[in-house]
Amino acid sequence: MVNFKFNNKKKELFLILISLAVLLIFSCEENRKQKSNSLEKNETVSVSNENIVKELFVDKNGNKLNITFNNTKGIATIYFKGEKAELKEERSASGIWYTNKNFDLSGKGNDITLKKDGNIVFEHYDDIVRIESKNEAGEKLNLVFNNSQGTVKAYLNGGEQIDMKEKRAASGIWYTNEHYELSGKGDKYKLRKDGVIIFEN
Repeated sequence: MVNFKFNNKKKELFLILISLAVLLIFSCEENRKQKSNSLEKNETVSVSNENIVKELFVDKNGNKLNITFNNTKGIATIYFKGEKAELKEERSASGIWYTNKNFDLSGKGNDITLKKDGNIVFEHYDDIVRIESKNEAGEKLNLVFNNSQGTVKAYLNGGEQIDMKEKRAASGIWYTNEHYELSGKGDKYKLRKDGVIIFEN
């Protein structure tokens, strides 16, 4: 058995060191637990299962209507001319319909109408142009231009839908996607796939 002989000063120093070591160990453990709990709380707060969609519409007069759709809760929050209102989703035969005691929001696709107290205060309709073009071989190219969105949907001989976005052209039109390119001027169109012309009139 080891026999330690300490004088009073050494005993005090030894007890202080032991006390500090115990205090340090417990404080580190408590700090680790607090950090762990803090991380768990932050993770819980940041997780959301709600389906939120934000849209901005501009009417022909330049008025803006911001809408935040919470599809999980069936609520649309509108921001229009400094007013904010929450509307509840209603059953609609087609498109959307949200109401509250003052506002009525309805629409289909990108076409939206907002009424306040029964009066129309905002309308947005996409500028849609439909064209059918034929070439000498009898092939048909159907085009649906959305001039509000800068997009075109092309259908060659009634086939699959080809979505393209507008690009800046020196003259005429120019729309592209990863594989397709549509160009034209007047009523003449060329559709290319991977650089190869597949329709021209």
